[in-house]
Amino acid sequence: MPQISCIQMDIIFGSPQENREKVEKLLKEAADQGADIAVLPELWTTGYDLVNLDKTADAEATESTIFLSEMAKKLNIHIVGGSVANKTKKGVENTMLVVRKDGHHALSYSKTHLFRLMDEHQYLTPGHLKGTFHMDGHNFAGVICYDIRFPEWIRAQMLTGTEALFVVAEWPKARLDHWRTLLIARAIENQCYVIACNRAGSDPRNVFAGHSMIINPWGAVLTEAGEGEEIIHASINLDKVKEIRKHIPVFSDRRPELYD
Repeated sequence: MPQISCIQMDIIFGSPQENREKVEKLLKEAADQGADIAVLPELWTTGYDLVNLDKTADAEATESTIFLSEMAKKLNIHIVGGSVANKTKKGVENTMLVVRKDGHHALSYSKTHLFRLMDEHQYLTPGHLKGTFHMDGHNFAGVICYDIRFPEWIRAQMLTGTEALFVVAEWPKARLDHWRTLLIARAIENQCYVIACNRAGSDPRNVFAGHSMIINPWGAVLTEAGEGEEIIHASINLDKVKEIRKHIPVFSDRRPELYD
């Protein structure tokens, strides 16, 4: 049973180098505490300093990918590397990076649904690909923050046998109840683990909720952080996903021909 560690951290506004130095220490702490997979929050290199992304975004996510790859190999852990501001030819994307413990790149997923209340649509370019990936013989998927309000998008990630959904976020404290309810609902309706890493702290415009969570396929919360900086841990048993899906066969009982 792999141990998952969610690194709920405050983010230094607009300072990629300082945040990398901080994350290096936190990843080591998670590894020392037995993490097999460590998870970081959304936009951990810059925070929501969107106005300055032309200066601070990582060109093709190169520097962030190299950093996470080196950390994964050094610590012998898989890393779901939250997301970073990724400067592409199409514009700046909010991109989740996943690296395996051998340092190989497993996923780049760019946030599909941009959150207008935080002006993302003015500064970011939406992605258009699913967030599914494979690791240690298992099927996983990753999405970013606002994506969880779109159950049809989450279900699309599940139809290839996804066993655990990783959610990385900078979810505001004002909508904490929505965060908890939506995550638990996504676990129950998709009969999968939900591993959700939010940020702590605040920036010039927002106070963030914290409350990172690891939820089992029945919707039970295995562990939950408070509002401050914290690393939470839980072991997950992916065999339970198959058991629950066999017990209540939601996926085989679907009638997609009626859903359009």
